[in-house]
Amino acid sequence: MSRTEKAFELACEIYREHGVDPVEVMEKVKNIPVSLHAWQGDDVVGFENFETALTGGCQVTGNYPGRARTADELRADLDLVLKLVPGRSRVCLQGHQVDKMIPGVDRDGFTVGHFSNWLAWAQEKKIGMDIAPCFYSHPRLDHGLSLSHPDAGIRKFWIDHGLNIRRVAAEFGRVLGTPSVCNFWMPDGFKDIPADRYAPRMRMKESLDTIFAEKIDEKYELDAVESKLFGIGVESCTVGSHDFFLMYAARNNKLICLDSGHFHPTESIGDKLSAIVSQQGRILLHVSRGVRWDSDHVILLNDELLSIAREAAVYGYLDRIFFCLDYFDASINRIAAMAVGARNMRKALLIALLEPSALLRKEEDAWDFSARMARQEEIKTLPWGSVWSYFCEQEGVPGDFAMMDDIASYEKNVLSGRN
Repeated sequence: MSRTEKAFELACEIYREHGVDPVEVMEKVKNIPVSLHAWQGDDVVGFENFETALTGGCQVTGNYPGRARTADELRADLDLVLKLVPGRSRVCLQGHQVDKMIPGVDRDGFTVGHFSNWLAWAQEKKIGMDIAPCFYSHPRLDHGLSLSHPDAGIRKFWIDHGLNIRRVAAEFGRVLGTPSVCNFWMPDGFKDIPADRYAPRMRMKESLDTIFAEKIDEKYELDAVESKLFGIGVESCTVGSHDFFLMYAARNNKLICLDSGHFHPTESIGDKLSAIVSQQGRILLHVSRGVRWDSDHVILLNDELLSIAREAAVYGYLDRIFFCLDYFDASINRIAAMAVGARNMRKALLIALLEPSALLRKEEDAWDFSARMARQEEIKTLPWGSVWSYFCEQEGVPGDFAMMDDIASYEKNVLSGRN
């Protein structure tokens, strides 16, 4: 018996004394789908045939070598990430990460043909695919406005883009046999205080109503809408605020997407989950890490991530929560960034499901808050690390630092040739 196996057996004894079976937990954790955000690999640049500055707050800092310059390169990078992350993964695209451009066809004319190699790749990997329209980094984002622009022609361009990406998502879902989540986030807003906040929000609502008027079966595609507190250049007014999209999602039966970088630093995303799921029923999470502002750092195993995972896992509604990662860091190896963050998401879910929640609830129901507090502190020292190491071994992926050997080899043999 290996050292990892011995440590796991001892951990099982301890957890079973608390009424938790780590073997059952590992099986649950393995089957929770987590969508890997492909845009970490290309710095949110996309693969269209025109050069334009990133807009709408999607600035990526750093110039680490090896950025994926084509969809083929990005898929190769994702091949390695999928080998380094345990459990059931999906992949999420942004709407400008096309396989190829067709002459004379802009974003308002995209079809599944623009993503045909992505679809074939996902079929080969036997994974699901999600996608989001890309309402930024394009000349038609005029004065920072897309779906809320006063010009009907500009709005129509973006409406057609959103509608066509929904159709692409539906084809992903039909072919791959799992619903594709299509998430809508727009950077629309104003740098300084606007004279009129109402009209842009009404235009955005009407644009979204037009996009969603085409009914698509939810067994193929699920719509989500994502809010934001502010972005670069829209510090004074974000059209698609949390209040706007929470109401829109509730009234139109859409998923509300909560991004853990899109709120004030003192707000907890974990605290919001039960409030929304108890009434709206389901939710999309974009898991990120803001440092002082929405800076999309690689997620770490910190208190915020543990809180999100705990609140998502312990109430029995994991099947109503959709997990997608959303961060981008070009100051470090991009594959390491994606793999470390994805593993931390899975690790946090494992820790959450190992919680002896039945004992905590028993103490809480008896109004014994002292015992509850003492147990919550005891939980922090339980040997989840031994369960995690064994889980990785069973899934055939390297340990947390051991994976750096594979990443270093890939950097030397592949990434270094891209500059």
